[in-house]
Amino acid sequence: MKQNNKKIVVLPGAIWQVPIVKKIREMGCESIVISPADDSPTFPLADKVIQSDIFAKDNYLDIIRELNVDAVISEQCDIATQLVAELAEELNVPSQGTKVAELYASKVRMREFLQEHNLPFPAYKLCYTVQEAIEFYRSLNRKMIIKPINSSSSHGVFTINEEVDLVNHFEEAKSFSRGEKAVICEQYISGTEFTVDGIKTPQGHKSLIISEKKHYAHNENIAYELFFSHDNPKFNYDQLRQTNDNFVNLSGLPFGLTHAEYKYENGEFYLIEIGARGGGNLISNLIVPCMSGYDNYEALIKMALGDSNIKEPTIEPKLLNRCAVLEFFDAPSNGGVVTAIEGEDFLKTNPNILAYKLNFTIGDTIRPAVCDTARIGFYIAYANSRSELNNLMDEIKNTVKFII
Repeated sequence: MKQNNKKIVVLPGAIWQVPIVKKIREMGCESIVISPADDSPTFPLADKVIQSDIFAKDNYLDIIRELNVDAVISEQCDIATQLVAELAEELNVPSQGTKVAELYASKVRMREFLQEHNLPFPAYKLCYTVQEAIEFYRSLNRKMIIKPINSSSSHGVFTINEEVDLVNHFEEAKSFSRGEKAVICEQYISGTEFTVDGIKTPQGHKSLIISEKKHYAHNENIAYELFFSHDNPKFNYDQLRQTNDNFVNLSGLPFGLTHAEYKYENGEFYLIEIGARGGGNLISNLIVPCMSGYDNYEALIKMALGDSNIKEPTIEPKLLNRCAVLEFFDAPSNGGVVTAIEGEDFLKTNPNILAYKLNFTIGDTIRPAVCDTARIGFYIAYANSRSELNNLMDEIKNTVKFII
C-alpha cells in the first residue's frame, strides 16, 4: 500500500533491519538509515544514509529535522526501543512514548509493573554488589538466575546453582547493563519456555504466534529450537495468549510489534521479558506472516506514520494447523576447524525452508555458543502439520553436516 513518499528513519541499520527497509520501499516510502557501520547491509537499500553511533543524537538530529521525517522505526532490536521513542517525541511524529518504552526496555521496570498489577512474577532483587546478590540467593534458598538490567541476546545472563557462581559471574553480568550498573537477581523458573509474538493496533493487542523452546545442553540460557504452532497438546495456549494480551493492553503501549518470553511452572505462565519489537532472526518478518497470513510489517509502518486504519490482526483459518521452526545449528562435539559443509544445497532448494544462514565458512573455527549472537547459524522451515515438519527437521538433521 503506497504511502505518498513518506520519510521514515530506521536504526540501527544492521542485518535484522534489512526486511523493514525493504518493506518501506515496497510501500512507496523513503528510508533514512542511521548506522555506525560503514558497511551496513541496509545502506544499499536506503534512500539516504547517515553513518553514526545511533546514541550520538547530536551527530544527526538536526539533519533528520531538516528532512521533515514522518516516522522513526527500529525492528528486531531491543537496544533501540527507548531511543526510537525519544526521537519520535523530539521530531513530533507518532511515538510509543518514553515512559512506555522504558517499561519494555528495563527488566526492573517490567518486574515492578507486574507486581503493581498483581500479575505472576518470580521473586527478584536489584543488586549492586555481589554481597547483596549472595544475601538474596541465601534468602531464596533455591536456584537463581542473574541478568543485566537492559542488555540483549543473552549477554551477561548466568544460572546460579551455588554461591561461587555469583562470585565468578556477577561483575561480568553487571558490565552488560547500559547506564545504571546493577544486576537483576531472580528466582529461577524451571519450567518450559515459550515465545509469543504479537501486534498492538487500535483494536487492542493480538498474540499471533507461539513457540515452545528447547535449549542447548551446555548452556540452558541459550535456545537452539523454537517450534511454532497454534496449539499444543501439553500446554494451554489460549491461557498464554490471554496472559500476554492482558499484559500489553495494561501496559499502555499505543502501537507496535511485541516479542515476549514466558516460562511455565505450577499452572502459571510467568513473563520473563517482553520487547516492543518483533522477534529477531527473521521471526517477525518471515514466521509471523507464514503462520498467520497477516502482514504485520505493513501494519507497523502505517501505525508509525499515524495511520489508524489498520486491518484487524487475525490468523487465517486455513493456517491453524501450520507449524514452523527456527532451528539453530550446533558445533559438532566441542567444535574445531571446519573442513567441509555437507547438504547446503538442500537448504537452498527445499521449498519449505524459508531461510537459512551459516555464520562461518570452510576454514573457520566453530565452538558451542556462549550467547545468542555466538550461535553458528540457523534455518527456518514450515509445514502444514506437526508430523510433516518433524519429518522435514529429521531430514535436515541427516543431510546437513559440518565436518571438523
